[in-house]
Amino acid sequence: MQLSEQEIIRREKLKALRELGINPYPADLFPVNHTSKQIKETFEENKKVVVAGRLMSVRDQGKAAFAELQDSEGRIQLYLNRDIICEGEDKTLYNQVFKKLTDLGDFIGIEGELFTTKVGAKCIRVENITFLSKTLRPLPLPKTDDEGQVFDAFVDPELRYRMRYVDLVVNPQVKEVFKKRTKLFNAMRSFFNEAGYMEVETPVLQSIAGGAAARPFITHHNSLDIPLYMRIANELYLKRLIVGGFDGVYEFSKNFRNEGMDRTHNPEFTAMEIYVAYKDYNWMMEFTENLLEHCALQVNGTTEVVFGDKNVNFKAPYARVTMTDAIKQFTGFDITGKTEAELFEAAKSMGIQVDETMGKGKLIDEIFGEKCEGNFIQPTFITDYPKEMSPLCKEHRDNPDLTERFELMVCGKEIANAYSELNDPIDQRERFENQMALAEKGDDEANGIIDEDFLRALEYGMPPTSGLGIGMDRLMMFLTNNASIQEVLFFPQMRPEKKGPELTEDEKHIIEILKANEGIAIGDLKIKSELSGKKWDAASKGITKHGLMKIKVDGDAKIAEYLGK
Repeated sequence: MQLSEQEIIRREKLKALRELGINPYPADLFPVNHTSKQIKETFEENKKVVVAGRLMSVRDQGKAAFAELQDSEGRIQLYLNRDIICEGEDKTLYNQVFKKLTDLGDFIGIEGELFTTKVGAKCIRVENITFLSKTLRPLPLPKTDDEGQVFDAFVDPELRYRMRYVDLVVNPQVKEVFKKRTKLFNAMRSFFNEAGYMEVETPVLQSIAGGAAARPFITHHNSLDIPLYMRIANELYLKRLIVGGFDGVYEFSKNFRNEGMDRTHNPEFTAMEIYVAYKDYNWMMEFTENLLEHCALQVNGTTEVVFGDKNVNFKAPYARVTMTDAIKQFTGFDITGKTEAELFEAAKSMGIQVDETMGKGKLIDEIFGEKCEGNFIQPTFITDYPKEMSPLCKEHRDNPDLTERFELMVCGKEIANAYSELNDPIDQRERFENQMALAEKGDDEANGIIDEDFLRALEYGMPPTSGLGIGMDRLMMFLTNNASIQEVLFFPQMRPEKKGPELTEDEKHIIEILKANEGIAIGDLKIKSELSGKKWDAASKGITKHGLMKIKVDGDAKIAEYLGK
């Protein structure tokens, strides 16, 4: 393992702590009785407190120091005085342990009493320090100059998402997004529970990837010697529970789709689905707008949110527009009664990329997605989808070419999808067979397998039912003004991390010289490299930055040493 100079120094400090008889990773409980937030909210002069957290800054004043401790709730200022911490002759705890062997980022426990500084800051006068955990890597802490400008902030998205544990420490505002995420789930649960509906769990590993049109992840069960699919949706299992006699069931479902990744899609995502017996999609529209108004209030304290440069209001009620009217409004084309060939030619004439594998449903979906979707900024229900787009949805009561379905659009994105659920088993079989035909035609999102067990469940009878699915990650993006789904997932999927630094040819050349010499004077190394001054400066800085070279001072000489394997 290649270590930077700072990492080597920290390991040396770790060893020194142990030599002093201090366990850098003690197993003992530390009796915390306050957080930084509680101290500030219930501050009392001279009150005794016990806190713990990371040391985040130190202003050394010789025999005393001011420091900041960061815990789960924020930061609190510490005042450390050598003679208070070390009452007797032995000043080791302050002079050695705190000043020389403690680094920024280390976890320490503090016992002390509260006081107010001369400038009015709430502070802990430290009486005792307990070492709780030594950090072996330095935190990428931002620096602020005298004019308030911030430098070296930890803002690279690639690093932030990959090392979320660091992101949460040095960018504590990020925590607020995830606190709001928990508030959203709790708000939704309480809304459903108060309505009398039950939270359930359904299988993640499924023998048939059903309930949606998507490409699944496929795995293999060794004992049964069968393929299994990571679920793309939980719909068909929840409907089985309605067949079984539950009036209302819901689940927060981890779903997996083996498709592209971008700012609004992650291969693993969270959906909420709820199914309620004896209801239809008209009832579900009203239920949905009341639900989202409730959630916005619980998460943000208001129904109004800002998303990018848009102001969005989740206050019910929401506008309702049919799919046919939306397409007619924004393209001038009426999809009513059109054949597949007519839809194909219309889409082509609109500049939409189409191919021979697309059926009527896919063509209409592409037209709506390309030409209409982005125009709906305020929450809007798009209703009455063509039957070809909705293989699990009940036929419209007034028009057999349509279905009783809606999607909720916000800022041009779908965040909810709902049906009057299809409960006719004969009609459902025909829809599945149509999906199989599309799969055979080449549509890789069409389901090419008929779920015979689900059809058998329908044949035992399912009452009239309405179902709703909400993309929780996307809803969270809107409620917290985040344009990227990675910002609302603790650990989004990432490309494999590149191992080892990428070196330039000049850097590789210098490293070869270092490898051939067990320590070489920096001047000799520069001469042997035969690089120009500009190239030498760039290459030597790059090698040092990658933690591959250490400069050691030996008298008047500066010796370069290779730190790699």
